[in-house]
Amino acid sequence: MNIRSKVAVTALALTLLPLSACAPGSGSTPESADGSAAADCASPETLSVWSWRPEDAEAYAKIFDVYEEKNPCVQVDFQAFKSTEYNQILSTGLTGSDGPDVAQLRAYGQLQPLIAGGNLTDLSGNVPGLEEFDPTVLEGAKGKEDGKVYGVPFATQVMQVFYNKAIFKEQGIEVPETWDDFMAANDKLQKAGITPLSVGGKDAWMMPFIQDIFGSAHYGGESFRQDVQEGTKDFTDATYVESIQTLKDLQGYMPQDVVGVSYADSQILFVNEQAAMFPGGSFELGFFQKQNPDLDLGVFQVPVKEGSVLDTPVSPAYADGSWGINAASDKQEASLELVQWMASREFGQLVADELKQFSPVPGVTFDDPVMSDIWSLYQENPAPYLMLVDFRYGQPLGTELMGTGVQELFLGDKEANEVGGDIQEGVSQWFTPSS
Repeated sequence: MNIRSKVAVTALALTLLPLSACAPGSGSTPESADGSAAADCASPETLSVWSWRPEDAEAYAKIFDVYEEKNPCVQVDFQAFKSTEYNQILSTGLTGSDGPDVAQLRAYGQLQPLIAGGNLTDLSGNVPGLEEFDPTVLEGAKGKEDGKVYGVPFATQVMQVFYNKAIFKEQGIEVPETWDDFMAANDKLQKAGITPLSVGGKDAWMMPFIQDIFGSAHYGGESFRQDVQEGTKDFTDATYVESIQTLKDLQGYMPQDVVGVSYADSQILFVNEQAAMFPGGSFELGFFQKQNPDLDLGVFQVPVKEGSVLDTPVSPAYADGSWGINAASDKQEASLELVQWMASREFGQLVADELKQFSPVPGVTFDDPVMSDIWSLYQENPAPYLMLVDFRYGQPLGTELMGTGVQELFLGDKEANEVGGDIQEGVSQWFTPSS
């Protein structure tokens, strides 16, 4: 009999219900001739799993049902917390006695404090198949100083523009192939009383997202990244400042008083078909389809504008995070077996199918047509989400500097060159070029 996952979604409480002690700790359950588990356990061992994605709770219940079916001596208690509060909640939990056994971990720079604090179990060499993952994705789950692997990556997020195909068809608009096409589409939509770009500027974390979607090709994507790392360019570079100015130029096509519009508001505006385009990450797809199954979605990369360093559009992307083990958990063996399963093709395919996320597990296929389109465009023209991949390893975070800077740009408090200057001054407090 399948043991259903208990799903608790909370943004505030840290105290967990007492976990029932149970044996055996080994997840190697005997199987019957048909491959199913031989017998249920009278008192299964509970593994607490924490996440920052409350919107994924229902899907993860289905995913962990599959694991429990094959491992009846284990019950997964999945708990999801509000994303903006998760870092502090997780840090407190890992340093206390009521933290999770397995945790969804942030990537790159935001992973490092947990590693430095000794809060995570080193997974190096203990997860079969992990060596087959794309090295650029695995980088987000490694310690910057020791190079060890502390998590199993769970998704690659790709940044493009979603658009409403029905609205485009009604207005006689084709997918823009040039910057002039894109601006003409914005003008036509606005004249028709439709918000062209659904952007919420109230939540600062989305602003560097938007800046890279519209600006990566302009400043040079990967080539600019290398120049910054080598010290031949910085964030006061003219093309980078111009990429920031692009957002100001597009502000008139965004919702009125954009800095007062929340991220959630911008999602609803698009889902309710009151806006034609939504610049965002591939993680939006599952939410959009669930909220409005009739929404006819398409995606495109922002065309390059005159003066761009690159002559082709790009899709910025990043490793979204990983699944790691709490070093203080007294269920190391069972936790490791769960995390090992998270590196399997079975788990990866479930993530792709149930969550509409780009699992990095080799061999996973993406059957949803919109997912297929997103992935194809990304494979042709990849670029790094610069601020997240490289500039969150110290304080102040590059993403926070850009987030605040774009808000000030929209409010008219600062010019684009001042935003670029603030970013350079901020990251220079901890970032030193390699040359």
